[in-house]
Amino acid sequence: MKIAVIGTGYVGLVTGTCLAETGNNVICVDINEDKVTMMKSGQLPIYEPGLDVLFHRNIDQGRLKFTNNLAEAISGAQIIFLALPTPPGGDGSADLSYVLGAARDIALLIQDYKVIVTKSTVPVGTADKVKDVFKANLSKDIFTEGQNLGDWVDIVSNPEFLREGVAVEDFMKPDRIVIGTLSERAKRLMTELYTPYVRQGNPIIYMDERSSELTKYAANSFLATKISFMNEIANLCEVVGADVDAVRRGIGSDERIGKRFLFPGIGYGGSCFPKDVQALALSSLQVNYDFRILNSVMEVNDLQKLVLVEKIKKYYNNNLKGKKFAIWGVAFKPETDDIREAPSLYIIDELLKQEALISVFDPEAMENVKRQIGDSIIYESDQYAVLENADALIIATEWSLFRNPDFEKVKGLLKSKVIFDGRNLYDLQKMIEEGFYYNSIGRKIIDNES
Repeated sequence: MKIAVIGTGYVGLVTGTCLAETGNNVICVDINEDKVTMMKSGQLPIYEPGLDVLFHRNIDQGRLKFTNNLAEAISGAQIIFLALPTPPGGDGSADLSYVLGAARDIALLIQDYKVIVTKSTVPVGTADKVKDVFKANLSKDIFTEGQNLGDWVDIVSNPEFLREGVAVEDFMKPDRIVIGTLSERAKRLMTELYTPYVRQGNPIIYMDERSSELTKYAANSFLATKISFMNEIANLCEVVGADVDAVRRGIGSDERIGKRFLFPGIGYGGSCFPKDVQALALSSLQVNYDFRILNSVMEVNDLQKLVLVEKIKKYYNNNLKGKKFAIWGVAFKPETDDIREAPSLYIIDELLKQEALISVFDPEAMENVKRQIGDSIIYESDQYAVLENADALIIATEWSLFRNPDFEKVKGLLKSKVIFDGRNLYDLQKMIEEGFYYNSIGRKIIDNES
């Protein structure tokens, strides 16, 4: 099949590359000429494990191409994916200007039947808005008032469920594929497109467009709820003297609950959960429904991002001026260079307000941090160099290379054997044996100094 993907952000680039991998001819469109030039030369603009192999293979075999020319991309395309940003607007609701603007531009160019697929995360009712854009902007030579829009275009909702760090695997072997459309013609094309990805029996679930749009928000909001709930349990564990790891194992073995998304930490971040939870709560208010659970989820998450700072301030008697802190990890999660809404940034900001000094190391996200916060902190290219003369180590992202460090080296570089762990990477008994002061989330404090 011939496919066009509008937008080469995280979702668009993974989608286009993975669709090309099953033999489709894919052309990706972006208005950023420098970015298109970069991709044409074989350079990936994002870090995602496994994507580079598929990216280069499909470029070399001529199935994956890039352009700034929208007309070139959609000419002959049977399916057009809209993978455009929907950032929070001034009130926190999703900004649809990119999606609706692209829909208008496509409508002005269409000369034959197309399936338009909204891959972006969009509020309920967006498909109807996109339909209205096409009705208003299709050429009067091919579409007249009273004619069936479906003769020329079908609007389909197809939300993505890609986890950064394992997005290629999620796309190639999805748990499920959700498609919102009532058009039988569109269903046939979408089934043909996605059948190679569900040969192991996972379902393609068809529904109406509004249900599909809500499914994406509901999924992310539920997972965010699990995270915030477990963070609340972790905080309670510290108060009552329980061990959150034991509690997590105890409830995670219940198949009705499941063991994923039950790891406590310093809050969720990234491009999806914060934005989607906020957007669902606000869109609910617009129809006079107060989504109280989601408001609590967001409140807990905001507080959790700074829980480690409160532990640090308590340890140093609220005097952090001149203290140097080494931070391992700034990406919002491992295996990505994404720092959007990363808890580490909130920690850094608060420590700087307290006049502390900060040095950071992250395997992939350093350049993104430099672009965002500049030279107010020190950047190191090695996980041990960042520790030199630091008063304490803060762990903000659970990268694999931090899981089994050379503790003798760590102790030799730090001024004091102090670790504040926002991701619960280390065994408590191990910390006792190594002689650290070790303060994590929802577990007892290991205080070898007392």
